[in-house]
Amino acid sequence: MKILVPSNVPFDLTIDVEGVEVAPYVMREEVPEAHLDAEAIVTWASPQRVMDDAARRLSRLRWVQTLNAGPDQALAAGFAPDVVIASGRGLHDTTVAEHTLALLLASVRRLDRTLDAQRRGEWDRELGREQARDESSFTLRGAHVVIWGFGSIAAVLAPQLTALGARVTGVASLDGERYGRPVVSSDRLTEVLPTADVLVSLLPATPQTHHALDASVLALLPAHARFVNVGRGATVDEPALVAALRSGALAGAALDVTETEPLPADSALWDAPHLILTPHVAGGRPQGAAAFVTDQVRRWLAGGPAAIRNVVAR
Repeated sequence: MKILVPSNVPFDLTIDVEGVEVAPYVMREEVPEAHLDAEAIVTWASPQRVMDDAARRLSRLRWVQTLNAGPDQALAAGFAPDVVIASGRGLHDTTVAEHTLALLLASVRRLDRTLDAQRRGEWDRELGREQARDESSFTLRGAHVVIWGFGSIAAVLAPQLTALGARVTGVASLDGERYGRPVVSSDRLTEVLPTADVLVSLLPATPQTHHALDASVLALLPAHARFVNVGRGATVDEPALVAALRSGALAGAALDVTETEPLPADSALWDAPHLILTPHVAGGRPQGAAAFVTDQVRRWLAGGPAAIRNVVAR
């Protein structure tokens, strides 16, 4: 097997498996002519044009292994139907959970407000008075946190929230239990969101989730609720979110992802009140990528597509 592996990643991606030829390529450049016969390709931060080019030119390709938790770029590239696409689910669980918790606590504790006051050289005395009057809205203790998209990241995040005193409900495709937590189907959002203090989205970008968080969903949340998105920006109707923040229908939000990235200079999100923005850095880098890909390669050699993990339904 010949597998294309990016040579310019800032982490170890050494693949040493007998019988496998590792062909290097640069993530932001088209695959060299000499390697168009590759049967597999590992991707991480390649732009969409490189992915699209690979889909057109790699005629012998059988497998795309992305190190991203969300495989939306690979799915959008137009690879042939018989090409297997596998995600990097599990490689970002810890870091994304940590960043989600950081965003959530920053919003709940009003760190955006205190940082603004700091830059102005002001001591915000009113903040302490507000907390004394309504302590419950400044803490996760006793809060109901709804996590929409209850996969492996949620499995790490939920215990952290519980440790801080929050009650966690997951939203997934079916009712039941996942990772020891209660989960309801997405068609029951009307039941759980009116009691939510926080809504966290870990949704992937698919045709079904496009603008899933729209004005009608936002209207289900109480006015004191907060929203955190560390999934994909395309899942949020951004004008509806800005409108809810400006009107006071939503108390606050924190986004690590936006529909267009980098966020355009004229986006209304920049000036939306009570909004914290980070530049898609929740994952940062895949953890244990070399070991994961090596295991995937060995699985493929032993049993083909049926043996590897994280295969994405197409």
